[in-house]
Amino acid sequence: VKLVESGGGLVQPGGSLRLSCAASGFTFSSFPMRWYRQTPGKERDLVAHIANGGGYTNYADSVKGRFTISRDNAKNTVYLQMNVLKSEDTAVYYCHAYPDYWGQGTQVTVSS
Repeated sequence: VKLVESGGGLVQPGGSLRLSCAASGFTFSSFPMRWYRQTPGKERDLVAHIANGGGYTNYADSVKGRFTISRDNAKNTVYLQMNVLKSEDTAVYYCHAYPDYWGQGTQVTVSS
């Protein structure tokens, strides 16, 4: 089983990034997918959730209206489009095949 995140990096406040998470080794379309984020010394927080078919999504209040989760079951990939980024969005972002599998994380840094 593998979940490999990509797309993180350094971006200025107000900018955008698109994270991707490529899955393999399990039946991707059977799993709801989530994005979490974590900063040093803090718990890992849920950012966004998408149902296995993609028809239901849910977001943390702090990212509503700025982030969009989506998935392509044909490509075994889940995405997180992040717009109007703020310094407080700086974190390591993890994808999660609920409830079983985790990726290694990708760093997002929002700074001028």
